[in-house]
Amino acid sequence: MKTRFWKICLSVSICASSMIGMSATSAAAAPSTAILLDGYPLAFPTPPVIVKGTTMVPFRAISEAMGVDVQWDGATETITAVQTNGQDRKTVKMTLKNPQITVNGQPTTLAVAPYETNGSTLIPLRFFSEQFGAQVSWNDSTKTVSITSPARDLYSLAFYAISSFAQKDLISHFDSVAFGWSRIDKDGSLTLTGNDFYWPKAAGSTTPEMIIDEAKSGGTTPYLMVFAGDANHELTTLLTDKSLREKAIANILALAEEKGMEGIVLDFEGLGMNGQAAEIKYDYNEFVQLLASQSQKLGIKLTLVLHPLNGAYQGYDYATLGGLADDLVIMAYAYENEKGPEPMNRVDQAIKLALAQVPKEKLILGISMGSENEQTVNQKIGLAKRHNLKGFALWRLGLISEPAMTNMQEAVQLQ
Repeated sequence: MKTRFWKICLSVSICASSMIGMSATSAAAAPSTAILLDGYPLAFPTPPVIVKGTTMVPFRAISEAMGVDVQWDGATETITAVQTNGQDRKTVKMTLKNPQITVNGQPTTLAVAPYETNGSTLIPLRFFSEQFGAQVSWNDSTKTVSITSPARDLYSLAFYAISSFAQKDLISHFDSVAFGWSRIDKDGSLTLTGNDFYWPKAAGSTTPEMIIDEAKSGGTTPYLMVFAGDANHELTTLLTDKSLREKAIANILALAEEKGMEGIVLDFEGLGMNGQAAEIKYDYNEFVQLLASQSQKLGIKLTLVLHPLNGAYQGYDYATLGGLADDLVIMAYAYENEKGPEPMNRVDQAIKLALAQVPKEKLILGISMGSENEQTVNQKIGLAKRHNLKGFALWRLGLISEPAMTNMQEAVQLQ
């Protein structure tokens, strides 16, 4: 990844010292306590407890959800936790029942010594803000612990389609940008004309080719996005006709080379609603296999945009496609016709289902800026961080509202 990774830094109003008002006991369970990580509940193997006025929480559950590697040495009852962020590395070592810990070899003292209960090691909640850069807060009225994970480098992909020109200057902030200027027409052929996806005309002295060249010179990888829907069976027509498949693949690769694209994004939508999901999965797999084998020879990367496994369209074989493509974008939106922010539980489920079939290093969480707002988009990015996905993808430039952009600029740090 290039050095201009987006460091996701989700913002909340917090104050760890607000936990002072909690009644102190020797070791009292915190009844009905909810723990939120980046705005979404985090499952715990054992509930938090309060020891001498200090909230104690399971260490491994939070640490691993924040991307911290945790190792346990049973012989010495020692925990080693390593946080890596780019070239920065922090190593924390602690021993059960000993409040003295080391951070990169330097000693420091915890308010309460780590201890084991029900197979989990509990440590002070404030530890995560002091040592791993997380932000923590306690809401006494709702009995809720809120944790915002620290900044982390993530791969970022943005889509640049028609009507994205107003936000052209944002391209340089992303690792990759997919230009959505081509599609499969009703006859199953690649075309650069149409109503929604077409090769744009020049805007004054600015040509589409110039935008692509500027992206490359700024260190952003340009991808050619090819869209196809199946409303009029144009996608099914393409996938089931061998001659059309071969022609489309040849045309896609020729266009990508001609325009200096370094990758291809296939956004083939609507498969699996005709009651023949198994057949269409096979046909799509075969198309991708043919395209991947030829694109690899040319050094062109391949990304697939897929409907989520918990969505309505079941024509996508994640396991096979994940083995063929460089990465997959989970299009985890439109659950409720994008009438508002996507339900977090559905997005979380979509990620978990994908992870059961595809390595996390190949998965990118798709986020629709048409349905999210300045707060909820950061919650979705938080899920990508929690599951250690490769990164996130925004559909699209031109849909990011000014308040959302302002909030996002405050929530991330660009190098």
